[in-house]
Amino acid sequence: MDKSKNQVVTEKSIRLLQQNQYTFQVDSKLTKTDMKNWIEQFFDVKVEGTNSSRIANSSRKRVNKLNLNLTSRKKMIVRLKRDYFIPLFLSQT
Repeated sequence: MDKSKNQVVTEKSIRLLQQNQYTFQVDSKLTKTDMKNWIEQFFDVKVEGTNSSRIANSSRKRVNKLNLNLTSRKKMIVRLKRDYFIPLFLSQT
């Protein structure tokens, strides 16, 4: 699925991993239901809930004497049911 862009790795997202919550940067048109269904099918887990938020860009880009706003981003936090997990980091040994 090309709508899930990447996993977000910040201090907060690492803390949320202890509560079985995973953070993804997604396409701004993606809905909570679509994300839930995709996560459940792709990782074979059960999703308890999702939270989403839009992140506005504070910077502006100047192109050919026109000021254009960059597109906003969307972040989703997916909470899994107990005894399920997503292997985010695989060790390469």
